[in-house]
Amino acid sequence: MPSTSETARTVAFARGASVENSLFYMGSLMSVLASTDETGGAFSLLEYRSQPGHEPPPHIHLGQDEILYILEGEIEAYTADLTAAVVGAGQSLFLPRDQAHAWYVTSPRLRMLIMTNPAGIDSYFATMAEPATSLELPPGSVTYVMDDPARAIEIGARHGLRILTPDETRELLPNYPGFGATVAERRAAAAA
Repeated sequence: MPSTSETARTVAFARGASVENSLFYMGSLMSVLASTDETGGAFSLLEYRSQPGHEPPPHIHLGQDEILYILEGEIEAYTADLTAAVVGAGQSLFLPRDQAHAWYVTSPRLRMLIMTNPAGIDSYFATMAEPATSLELPPGSVTYVMDDPARAIEIGARHGLRILTPDETRELLPNYPGFGATVAERRAAAAA
C-alpha cells in the first residue's frame, strides 16, 4: 500500500451547485459537487436536475456502484431486481456495479444526488455536456432520445459506461417498457 507521501493529497472543501461547476447535459443540468480529481478517485458526487423525457438510456456502470438520492420529485426505476420501483423525495436507490438499470422521471421536475464509487462518471458528463449558463434546465436542448445513440455509446465506452442496445435492454431488463416510452405506453406494458 502506498504511503501518504506517494499518493495525491486531497483537501477539504465546501461546495453547492453554481453556474461555475454546472453543465448542460442532454436537456438536464448536472452540477459537479465533488469530482474525481478532488476526491483522489474515491467517489464522484453530482446534483442532477431534470424532467420527464430527458432520462439517460438503459446502461451499466462498469466497475462503479451508483447511488441516487432524491431531493425533489420522483423516478420509476428498473433493474434486474426491481420493476417499476417508485423512488421519491427522501429516498435512495442503490445500483450495484456491472448491473443494468434505467429510470423514468415521473414528476414534473427532478432534483437528485448521484454518487459513484469509485469516481470517474463526472468525466463522462463533462464530455457529453457543455458549460451551463444558468441553473435552470436548458430550453430546447438535445436529449438522448433526439441524439445519435452512437455518440453516447462511443463516449460511454471511453468512460466506463455501457449504453445498452435495444436487444441487450430486452434481455437484461425484461420488464422495462422501453427507452423514451410515454406514460401511456408504460401503463399498457404494466397491464400486459
